[in-house]
Amino acid sequence: MESWPGGKTQGLYGCTRDLYGRLICAIVAFSIAEETQVETRPDRRQAILLAAEKLLAQKGYHAVSIRQIAQEAGVPLALVGYYFGPKQALFHAIFERWQGTIEERLVLLRQAQQARPGRVRVRCIVEAFLEPVLRMRASAEGEYYALLVARELAYRTPEADRVLADYFDPMAHAFIDALCEACPGNQRSDAAWAYQFALGALIHHMSDHRITRLSRGASRANDPAAAVLLVRFITDGVLAVLSPVTSRSTPSKPSP
Repeated sequence: MESWPGGKTQGLYGCTRDLYGRLICAIVAFSIAEETQVETRPDRRQAILLAAEKLLAQKGYHAVSIRQIAQEAGVPLALVGYYFGPKQALFHAIFERWQGTIEERLVLLRQAQQARPGRVRVRCIVEAFLEPVLRMRASAEGEYYALLVARELAYRTPEADRVLADYFDPMAHAFIDALCEACPGNQRSDAAWAYQFALGALIHHMSDHRITRLSRGASRANDPAAAVLLVRFITDGVLAVLSPVTSRSTPSKPSP
């Protein structure tokens, strides 16, 4: 304590001992406590998104309730609805959060389209398709989202179809068009098949854990070193489907 002129004592935060001083003291103390709480309070909206990613990736859309998501996030049940509304809106919010990964793939795709047509460009397109996703899958933050995408693409549901139409179909069309330009003379339907085959290989790689057993311990699941093999595998597969038209043998017409 310090004495002020006039004999009044100075207390905590410089407040006097009279009623007015104690009131000001309380307000200052409350403000400091509130600021500290805001600084240290976890981002509950982010916690809800992470909890939803994890549970939906592990169990699937219809096997997880909003109550389970709230419990996993450590927030009141009503807070999930406050931030996101119904479960379908929360499901969409998860994919909206990772929209940057799709945009990164499209940026890399535009760069890949500057390469010369043929094998070189196809390989660049495949790398643009794979690398951001594999990098995300290898990160602690993106692991559950990558698994969620793999699960929803593998197990078709109306909810997943809506997400695919909103977030992934525009990107898919861009990659299919790029494959057509890289391998001119092919039908677009063949390029669409090539894209789907590539997607199947990527989905399996992201969710597979069997490789360790099949390789007898020589390989581990999601090994970043396997990315080179995956790029090579998909590139050769795409080129097998979209081979140059000039190299295809033209069926001979039957003689009259």
